[in-house]
Amino acid sequence: MEVPDGFQAEIIEGKIVVSPWSKGTYRPVMRSIVHQLSGHEPEGHVIDTSPHLFTFSGQGRAYGPDIHVSDEVATDIDSIRLPGASLSLVAELTSAATADIDRVDKVLAYGRAGVPVYLLVDMLERSVTVYHSPGEAGYRRHNTALFGDSFTLPHPFDCKLDTSGW
Repeated sequence: MEVPDGFQAEIIEGKIVVSPWSKGTYRPVMRSIVHQLSGHEPEGHVIDTSPHLFTFSGQGRAYGPDIHVSDEVATDIDSIRLPGASLSLVAELTSAATADIDRVDKVLAYGRAGVPVYLLVDMLERSVTVYHSPGEAGYRRHNTALFGDSFTLPHPFDCKLDTSGW
């Protein structure tokens, strides 16, 4: 399927959802996250911002997270559908078009899939919510900080993330 220029596609509840690509102003935030996570990823995992589609078995969902940390060996496959089980962290930066999906649907889907850390960077609210302790109902724990604050990412990262300058 071809997607119009300037848009990306994800599968949500078995439906193809097309949304616009991120604005250029999102790039410094994404680079900051990648830079700060570098060196703290679990052994054998890599950090990437490339558009890769991760699938979640039994959920009818496939997402292309803005930033992801995944098992390098598990994702070195000849397929455009990468296993969601390989993820140790996903980060989504909200936009007006995706905010509700990022804030609700993905919290449930990533948690059910067992992704250890979901970093929701709410560009509209200028806040960051770290979801952790995944379970069948999504995530059991979360902490929210405003842009400009620092906070600690939980295991398996166990590092500080500084949002000053965002």
